[in-house]
Amino acid sequence: MLLTIPELLLLMGGFLVIATLYSSVGFGGGSSYLALLALVFVSFFAIRSIALICNLVVVFGSTYLYWKNGHLDFKKFLPFIVTSIPLAFIGARFRLQESTFFSILGASLIVSALALIYQTVSLKKSQEVNQNYPIYVTYLLGAAIGLLSGLVGIGGGIFLAPILNHMKWDKSIKIAALASFFILVNSVSGIGGLLTKGTFELPWIEAAGLIVAVFIGGQIGIRLSLSKLTGNGIKVVTAILVLFVGVRVLLVNGLQM
Repeated sequence: MLLTIPELLLLMGGFLVIATLYSSVGFGGGSSYLALLALVFVSFFAIRSIALICNLVVVFGSTYLYWKNGHLDFKKFLPFIVTSIPLAFIGARFRLQESTFFSILGASLIVSALALIYQTVSLKKSQEVNQNYPIYVTYLLGAAIGLLSGLVGIGGGIFLAPILNHMKWDKSIKIAALASFFILVNSVSGIGGLLTKGTFELPWIEAAGLIVAVFIGGQIGIRLSLSKLTGNGIKVVTAILVLFVGVRVLLVNGLQM
């Protein structure tokens, strides 16, 4: 066991809170798991592996409930998925320096958050309308975000959702559902990349406790989303979470200030 019992319990509490907040907007929480894990684990491979597993646990439940409530449009989501899965697999096979990894992650999150904040404050709720884009745009977005998510070890929904909200691709709840499904398939692909590269490393005792924590938090968060949050509310929570995590990851883990 790599952590003491009090350390593990404290980390589980943090993961439960993260899973609750992130699942409420269709995310798995991978970016924040990475930030917390970097504080307590030495092995970079263990950090990426645990974050992806916890992502899977959270978004599996979220995806099921979005599907049950009629928010998953597999036909519309398919172009994102078919290009993102192979690129996430390829991205996961790259061995990045830790500072490079966190710098890419932090900068990407900050840009995504600022774009969404601008779109949220500049438009009224009544302006949440859908716009049509050429099919190649969805293929390209899926590929680019799939590669990026594989590189940094998260599902990619935290990149995808702000972009799609800014583009007014669909209603916020549909985008949250896509983000959840996107994270699910790309986390599986990312884990496959780590396994084939021999860089999948999982401390089982700690991982088991964290899996329990994120499962509980994920179930709470998705139910809050479906019953309480409006479309604009989802955007606001998304933007705040993404910006906070991006700044923290860039300053603390990327630039090591």
